Amino acid sequence: MGADLFLIAVVVLFVFAIFDLIVGVSNDAVNFLNSSLGSRVAPRYVILIIASLGIMVGVSFSSGMMEVARKGIFHPHLFNMPELITIFLAVMIADIILLDLFNTYGLPTSTTVSIVFELLGGAVAISVLKILQKDGSLALLSQYINTSKAMLIIFGILLSVLIAFIFGAIVQFLSRLLFTFDYLKRMKHFGALWGGMALSFITYFILVKGAKGATFITPETAEWIKTNTFLILTSIFAVSAALLQIALFFKLNIFKPIILIGTFALAMAFAANDLVNFIGVPMAGFHAYDAAMATDFPLTAAMGVLGKKVPTESYMLLIAGVIMVITLWVSKKARTVSEIELSLGEQSGEDEKFESIFISRIVVRMAIRFFNFVKRFTPSILSDWIAKRLDTTQYKANTDSDQRPSFDLLRASVNMMVASAIISYATSQKLPLSTTYVTFMVSMGTSFADLAWGRESAVYRITGVLTVIGGWFMTGLLAFTISSLIAVVIFYGKGFGVIGLLALAGMIIWKNHSKYKKRSKDKELDQIFNLKKVTDVADTLTTTFEHMSLFVYEIRISLDATLDALFNQNEYLLKAEKKKIKRIQRWTNIIIANIFKSMRLLQQEDATLSFKYGQTIRRLQKLADGHRDIVLRSYTHLSNHHKGLLNEQIKELQKVRQILHDILLNTELALSNKDVDKFKIVIDKDLKLIKFAEKLNQIQAGRIKTEESKTRLSILFYSIMGNAMMLSKQNLKMMEIFSKTFSGKESIDFDMD
Repeated sequence: MGADLFLIAVVVLFVFAIFDLIVGVSNDAVNFLNSSLGSRVAPRYVILIIASLGIMVGVSFSSGMMEVARKGIFHPHLFNMPELITIFLAVMIADIILLDLFNTYGLPTSTTVSIVFELLGGAVAISVLKILQKDGSLALLSQYINTSKAMLIIFGILLSVLIAFIFGAIVQFLSRLLFTFDYLKRMKHFGALWGGMALSFITYFILVKGAKGATFITPETAEWIKTNTFLILTSIFAVSAALLQIALFFKLNIFKPIILIGTFALAMAFAANDLVNFIGVPMAGFHAYDAAMATDFPLTAAMGVLGKKVPTESYMLLIAGVIMVITLWVSKKARTVSEIELSLGEQSGEDEKFESIFISRIVVRMAIRFFNFVKRFTPSILSDWIAKRLDTTQYKANTDSDQRPSFDLLRASVNMMVASAIISYATSQKLPLSTTYVTFMVSMGTSFADLAWGRESAVYRITGVLTVIGGWFMTGLLAFTISSLIAVVIFYGKGFGVIGLLALAGMIIWKNHSKYKKRSKDKELDQIFNLKKVTDVADTLTTTFEHMSLFVYEIRISLDATLDALFNQNEYLLKAEKKKIKRIQRWTNIIIANIFKSMRLLQQEDATLSFKYGQTIRRLQKLADGHRDIVLRSYTHLSNHHKGLLNEQIKELQKVRQILHDILLNTELALSNKDVDKFKIVIDKDLKLIKFAEKLNQIQAGRIKTEESKTRLSILFYSIMGNAMMLSKQNLKMMEIFSKTFSGKESIDFDMD
């Protein structure tokens, strides 16, 4: 590759920087937005405006942070310009692929960890290849790589997780004891002092963390800030407490400015310190190329110049800031990542995003035993007092909006205060804590202390937290591996290798985009089922039956696809239908949860309607069970490569499928259109299915006698038949409830099977 091709490579690096800013901000926005969004402290556009201002202020302070990409992980004087460009290309390709993958699945991760381990992976790969070319010993690798940096990052992960969770839980517990869940009542007594303390930590955080890279903060000023910490904190506390007390006099909610100032502070710190993760590598590549071109032999010149402090062009920082702000406003994936953390900390969530796993069940069991043990030795007076102060029935959601906040303003304020305090202290002591890890684990600690992780939700929340933490460690491993492999391909493949890798990265990102669109579509369907407010009996009935109509529709479509796949022995399509089982069961749970909400209202007005709702729950669950059984039996039969159904059996089951399809379709239309007359059609179709099933039983018995149908085929045949009849019967019962509800007609009496 000639020098001109390396210029093209530098241009490619800057194109990558744009994409990296987009995927990086989409993931890191969770760090500074979630407390504001979760508490709904202000309209979304107000929160985004404040965060945008924080970002634009922060990027102007980023110049001093760019050194890590040039010399933080490896020693640049031991590499020439082509080798460094190879490392930097590998890093940027790997970073875009990795962060886009995490964004697709909505998992927050650390962009700092990803960039550090990508630099480490690329540098190790190129260093090993250089050593092998010279027939040297791999023991020389330590001369090329700053291995202590990677160890500090790993140590930082563990430290962040433990410290942030523990301090978040302790401070939230004490704050809740002070204010209780009815915090507005007690805000006038303790609010000014508590708020002054919170603003002290947040403002100090801006000084220590947010402006750390600013050129106008001289070493002398930075040292003065460090040595006069107590004076600064007490001064800010006094001024803040006085101002907040005045605000309380005018009956203002003082938690709102605390949260919004905290949002600005974290956004500023993110831009000031994490911008290097997105544009630091392209900037280093540009400086490497620029320095090489100034020498007589640009392709072989050592890059010791990168070991020196190089100022970053201000206009580039400004452009990066604009891209970050635009991404913050328009990125849908940023919202997806935020929603995962919000769901794990939601105060009164019912639709959990994660399933329970063995480890989470063990953790919950151990926690229950521990707290039972502590309770045994706690005086009853103290125990009763704590229980009274932590009475969650006093929790008041925002009833002015259909979009209920995930938690209240007190918890959001604690999130901001504790995260700011931990990060600023760690920064002043040069401890390697991650902003992402701290903000996430503080949020989890405060939700735990707030009793959001109750007996009904703890296993699911812990599974989610373990999934995110596992993703953090996977970030380092994947970043190192992917970057090193890409570096090897570029080292040997040169320009063709880069083109091939770009094509591969494009395919991966496109596939992730397709997955994200599908997940978003599924989520939109899930959102339809979320009944946020239950205030009116008529509306409740209408909404519930509309939900049931969508539920029946999904079962009908899935069963048609399942049986088609079984008849044609298409294992791939059956596997796709198998994945829908969890979604359909989740919909069942959501509808049932909404019915329970409704029953509280209905019991007050009409006990008969409440009884019908209880019957509806049974029918819904049996419909989901019947669907699951048909799908799983079909998939198991086909995946085990058993012999397919006989042609005669397929023809017979095709007729069964058509009758069941008509029953489900008419049920669906009746529920959605409130068409009670469809009830008669369902009754007729059910009778037709029963008679046809009797005929098929006799035919199948004959096949068993002649051994034409083997055992497994007979089991599959009868299970499909039996489930079809059961599904038809449950639809009939559900239609009966529907008929009585909307027309008052009495049809078939309930039986209790």
